[in-house]
Amino acid sequence: MKPKLNPELLRPLLGTLGLMIGFGVYAVAGKLPQPWQSLSIGVMFVALGLSAYRYAKGERWIQVLGGVLMLYGVLRAFLNG
Repeated sequence: MKPKLNPELLRPLLGTLGLMIGFGVYAVAGKLPQPWQSLSIGVMFVALGLSAYRYAKGERWIQVLGGVLMLYGVLRAFLNG
C-alpha cells in the first residue's frame, strides 16, 4: 500500500517550484524583442490572473486580485508604450 502524501505539505514545495519557473520564464520573455516581449509578459499575467480567479472558489479578494492581474496583463500586452 502506497503512503498518501499530505497536500498541505506539498503546497509550499509546489509554490516555491512555481515561483522559480515563473521567474525563469519571465526572464526569458524579457529578452525577446518588442512587441513580443510585452505580448508574452502580458499573456503570462492574464494566465496568472485566470488561475488566481479560478483558484479563489468564492474568496472575493482573490477574485479581485485575479481580475486586476488580468487587466494589467491585457494593458501590458497591447499598450507597450
